[in-house]
Amino acid sequence: MVYIFLADGFEEIEGLTVVDLLRRADVQIVMVSITGKKQVMGSHNIKIEADELFGESDYTKADMLILPGGMPGTKHLAEHQEFVTLLKQFNREGRKIAAICAAPSVLGMNGILKGKKVTCYPGYEDKLTGALVTGNKTEADLNIITGKGMGVSIDFSLRIIETLKDKETAEKIAAAIQYI
Repeated sequence: MVYIFLADGFEEIEGLTVVDLLRRADVQIVMVSITGKKQVMGSHNIKIEADELFGESDYTKADMLILPGGMPGTKHLAEHQEFVTLLKQFNREGRKIAAICAAPSVLGMNGILKGKKVTCYPGYEDKLTGALVTGNKTEADLNIITGKGMGVSIDFSLRIIETLKDKETAEKIAAAIQYI
């Protein structure tokens, strides 16, 4: 089970591309609202209905936690203390976390990226404390996957699929959507 966390102001393409492609790859993904209500407003005023609220889920058997970027969605994720505690626990246990665009800053500000190769939206590098910032489209280092921004949402999603399933499944999905 994979969980993607939505806050008001999340970047819709970064969130929904991941959900769409993971579901095509038969990965169970749950959209979780951290807002206290199931309806979440994206950064471009697109309303999304989450599957669950933050307190309704049991993350003990989760395969991965995913953070879409966008503003002020990233800021809201960083301010949600229970969520930040969950991220820190996942990292301590070496469990998988993925973040794109501005969202890697949530990980960086909480000491999760130390010594890891990562990428992010330009201008957020100073919030990636202790990380080795590459500027590449995507990066995967140990338990962390990062993506640069909305324009690489498909690459980011395929990298997640490759990590959770295998390269063949990622290539199959890429071919099915005419990406390769």
